[in-house]
Amino acid sequence: MKILFVCLGNICRSPVLEAVLRAQLQRAGLDWQVASCGTGDWHLGQGADPRSCASALRRGYSLETHRVRQLAAADYHEQDWLLAADRNNLAELQRLRPATATAQVALVLPYAGIAQPQEVPDPYYGGEAGFDTVVDLAEAFARKVIERSRRG
Repeated sequence: MKILFVCLGNICRSPVLEAVLRAQLQRAGLDWQVASCGTGDWHLGQGADPRSCASALRRGYSLETHRVRQLAAADYHEQDWLLAADRNNLAELQRLRPATATAQVALVLPYAGIAQPQEVPDPYYGGEAGFDTVVDLAEAFARKVIERSRRG
């Protein structure tokens, strides 16, 4: 399984989703490929937002090695799933989708069977609690996806 998490800048939501799922997969003994990217190019090559780093680290997840990258056309052929944090990024994924794409595109939380909320809220302009919410949702996502994979 190859999953690519997608948000706007690849500094808050998608790197947390990536780090949490990667750690949970490792604990579960599952060998999936997990990555993240942004639809925008504002932060290319930078690390994750320090607030995301701090929130994730408080829960045992490191974003230290994360480097921002932008969505590429090849992602539509190299990944199984492109999972968008919110509807705006989902619309952008659908707009950019090549006709020959093999990857499936969906919202992160509904993909995992989480009905509410449907979107991972962008914590960028808020306080610490918003970043903690992203970690909470990432952990819920990882639990659900791993449980589903074990059921077959």
